[in-house]
Amino acid sequence: MSLRQPLGISLLLLISLISISACDRLGLPDPARDAAARESDARATGSACRHAGRAIEDCYALNPDAARAAVYAGWKEMNDYMRENKIDVVKPELAKSDASAKAESASASVAASVKAEK
Repeated sequence: MSLRQPLGISLLLLISLISISACDRLGLPDPARDAAARESDARATGSACRHAGRAIEDCYALNPDAARAAVYAGWKEMNDYMRENKIDVVKPELAKSDASAKAESASASVAASVKAEK
C-alpha cells in the first residue's frame, strides 16, 4: 500500500496542475487582462489622434467609450515624441465619416462660442 499511495497522490497532483494551467484556454473572463487591454487601446487611440493632428477634445468626442485619462496619456506621449523628433502631423486621407464631421463641427461651435464670450 505504501507504493500506491504516493503514486495516487502524484497522479492527482499532476491532473490538477494540468487542469489549472488550461484556464486561459477555457475562455474564462479575466477582469485585470480586460482592463489592461481597454487601457492600452485608449492610449493608442489618443496617440493616433495626436498624430493625426486632432485636438484632445475632438478625440474625446470621437471616442466616447474610451477612458479619458488613458486617451490623454496616449495623446500627451505622442505630443512629446513628435516635438522631440520634429515629426509633422499626418492628416487622414480617407473621407470623413458622419461622426467625425459632427464632432469637428461641435468643437468648432464650442471654440466660436468661447471666442465670442471673450
